[in-house]
Amino acid sequence: MESGEHMPNKELFLKELHRVAKPGGRIIIVTWCHRETISSSPLQPWEVKLLQKISNAYFLPEWVPVSRYKQVANSLRWMDVRVDDWSTFVAPFWPAVIRSILKPSNFFKMLRSGKATIKSAIAAVRC
Repeated sequence: MESGEHMPNKELFLKELHRVAKPGGRIIIVTWCHRETISSSPLQPWEVKLLQKISNAYFLPEWVPVSRYKQVANSLRWMDVRVDDWSTFVAPFWPAVIRSILKPSNFFKMLRSGKATIKSAIAAVRC
């Protein structure tokens, strides 16, 4: 499931995944998260600003660290809950997105797709 970042209520989202999963089934969640924070290392102002820009561009609610998903999954008594950070594998995707936005043929398609898509494309280039 790759949409957790769009869900404002992470608890409700995971409860619904749990409800519809086949008994004994496997749920894999791939989602955008911010880095883990502790009181001595909160998100820095520039990080908050960047996350807000991304949220505004992609219509996302508040970001959470991966530990929040794990906490909720454990509270639902999911078995064998594991987490991993795939950031280094996903990072090359964003320059490819930006290059595709800037291709002349795609640029005009984007313009025809509407205001929300244009807003997202501009935000991707700026971030």
